[in-house]
Parts: sequence; structure tokens; C-alpha cells
Amino acid sequence: MSLFDTSRPEQSDRDRPLADRMRPRTLDEFAGQEHILAPGKPLRVQIDRDDIGSLIFWGPPGVGKTTLAKIIAAMTHADFIEFSAVLSGIKEIKQVMADAERVRQYGTRTILFVDEIHRFNRAQQDAFLPHVERGNIKLIGATTENPSFEVNSALLSRSRVYTLTPLTEEQIVGLLRRALTDTERGLAELHVTAEDIALARIAAYASGDARSGYNVLEVAAQAAGATSERIITEQIVADALQRRVLRYDKSGEEHYNLISALHKSVRNSDPDAALYWLARMIESGEDALYIARRVVRMAVEDIGLADPNALALTLAAKDAIDFLGMPEANLALAQAVVYLSIAPKSNALYTAYGDVQADVEKTAADPVPLHLRNAPTKLMKEIGYGSGYQYAHDLEAKVADMQCLPDNLKDRVYYHPTDQGIEQRIRTRLEEIRRRKSQHGDSEPQS
Repeated sequence: MSLFDTSRPEQSDRDRPLADRMRPRTLDEFAGQEHILAPGKPLRVQIDRDDIGSLIFWGPPGVGKTTLAKIIAAMTHADFIEFSAVLSGIKEIKQVMADAERVRQYGTRTILFVDEIHRFNRAQQDAFLPHVERGNIKLIGATTENPSFEVNSALLSRSRVYTLTPLTEEQIVGLLRRALTDTERGLAELHVTAEDIALARIAAYASGDARSGYNVLEVAAQAAGATSERIITEQIVADALQRRVLRYDKSGEEHYNLISALHKSVRNSDPDAALYWLARMIESGEDALYIARRVVRMAVEDIGLADPNALALTLAAKDAIDFLGMPEANLALAQAVVYLSIAPKSNALYTAYGDVQADVEKTAADPVPLHLRNAPTKLMKEIGYGSGYQYAHDLEAKVADMQCLPDNLKDRVYYHPTDQGIEQRIRTRLEEIRRRKSQHGDSEPQS
């Protein structure tokens, strides 16, 4: 055993958490991930052919990334070295690579499992490359973050990425039932049973994370074992749960997934979904001001002038957070997202500003027309500043047929109001303005 060999003697089952004791040892015991592990599916074919290459497992906690790596090592008769990106650095990487290269000379294969590989910086990830290319190791990396952003492109191109999905509630219930009756590693010695609704409650709480479900079951089973009925009831589960801790990473992908779901639910005029995603973020501890900023953006991007009150209401919600604090201000945010959801929708301003940005970037920065310039000095008046300007208030129609864009964009139209909400009135008003400009141009030629 090398200095960096992470294998260790097995502890007594009773000394280990239930989640660790019940860890699957074979693919037959492994639950979920049928999309990659069912017969004929990609990863199963690689395992059966003993040709796995280097892999990246991407998925949320508790879906079996580490367990699957250990099963693959056992099935392919390879040494398994578990490596944590949190605890290890370049020095440890180099030592493990040297050990792997040495044992390869004797025909021994090494699978290096790197948990939370996204926590390694680029230099640390690069240290794996030559050893992967020479075949000294088969690298299996596990990450909860999108590898497209968190894993070096060079390492990513030499690995096959498999996405692992959360377990279903039915799958978790099956695992819990197995743990209750397992005499070797499970809780059979407690002689407890469980109500169906209690197991369903645990599975719902687990949110696809088998480890989390096992942890709750272990506490609930011990509590039930101390009662005369020895039944895990819904109340016992509620006592074991206390308060649900939602899985959330304020800087990770789930952060962006949830705000995206909220924004798109608002855009699709679905107040129920918008409230749900808002509550998921608030109850997970998201910064309320971050949510408020994004809600203000929704008001101007997806509603705009179809309902100008939307902007005022979202800014009021932001002020409520400052004035009330959380959690009291959660209803102000809820009021805002429901209002945005049911408000008429228009992205006309969003589109118009995008077109303006494109023209500012791509066209020449023509000078401001002389008639639009102020002329505070005699010299400026003499060279034409302000010449030809028409003061709209002096005109009967209150609008002049006067060019206000630079010459290279004189006929450009950016804003196209929709027929939604107040924009319907705005569209009618713009049509009237253009008609008046045309009439004014015919009757009062510009000097």
C-alpha cells in the first residue's frame, strides 16, 4: 500500500452511517441512471467491454457518482484511489501519478476517482493530462457543476461526460424499504416497519438524494424502535425532519437554474409556477435583493410599456426588503412576481434597445445634426448651431417634421409597440404623431 493509497480496513457496520452501509456493491444493487446503465446503454456497454476510458460524472449530490466509480473499479479489476479536490493539491497529485505509473509496469490498472473535480484550478487539472494520455490512470471525475464551465477543455476532450439524474421518489422509497429489511447492512435488527405515507414523506424530502433519505430513515427508525408499536409513522418522520434544508448553491448552477425558471414562468404568464420558483429561492436562503434586482429586470424586459406600473411595483418590492427585511418582505416579492405574471407582455423596448445597440456598434458615429445643437455663444450661432430647429410647443400640432437622428440613420425605426396593454394606446399615439408630422411637413416646409 502506497502512502497515498486511500483504501482502509472496513469498519464494523454498526459504526458506519446507514447511507455508507447500504452503498451498492454491484450494478444489480444500483438504483437509477437507467439511461446510461441499462443493458445496451452507453456506459453499460463500456463497462461490459472493459473499456471505460476516462469519465466525468455530472449530477447532484446523492445520486451515486462515487458508488458507481467504485463498482466500475471492482468490475474492471482496477486499483481504486479516491481523491478529494477539497483536501489535495499538486504535490499529492504528482505522488499518486508516480505510484500509478509504477504499478502499471506490473500490469495493474489504476482508476483515480476525483470527487468535486470542479474545485481543482486549471493548473491542478492540467497535472492529470499527461498521465491520462499515457494511460497510467483512468480518470473518473465527479462534479455537481456543469463541466462545460468547470473542467478544462483539454481534459474534457479526453473524457466522456455522463449526466446522472436525481433518483425518483419511487426509487428512493424502494431503497428505504430494502434498508429496513436488510439483515446484513440495514436496519432489520431494529424490527421496525414503516407506513407508506411516512416513506413517501422521506422520499419527497430527499429530493432525489438517496444519502439524505437514508439519514432521515436512520433517525426515524431509532425513534420508532423506542416505541411499543415499532412503526415509523408520518409524525415520527416529521419529528426527524424538523425543518427541510433545501439543496442550493448561491454561486453554482442551481442558482442560475432557479432564477431562469422564475423568469421564464413570469414571461409565460404562469403565476403559480412563478410563486413556486420564488419560494424555492427564498426558502433556500437566496439573497432577497438579488431576486429583487432580477424581478425589476423582468418588469422592463418582458412587460415594458405594456404596463408601466410593473416597474414601479417591482421597485416598491425592493424598497420593502430594505424597510421590512426578510422574511417579512417575502410577500412583497410574491406580490411583484404575480403582478408581472398576469400583466400584459411586451418585449418591444427590449428589442428596440438591442437594435439601437447594434447600430451604435456597427455604424459610424455621425455628428449630431446642427439644428439639434444648443448655441450658447455667438460663434456657435454663426456656424449654424441651432439653425432650423423647430420648437414643438409653438406648433399647433405640437410636433414638427424634423429629423432627430443622424443622417446615416434618418429613416430608422426602432420601437414597434405591440397591441398588448397600454402599448396599444402608444401604438395609436405614434401613428397619430407620424400623421401630424406628415401634415406639418406638407403645410409648413422646414426652413
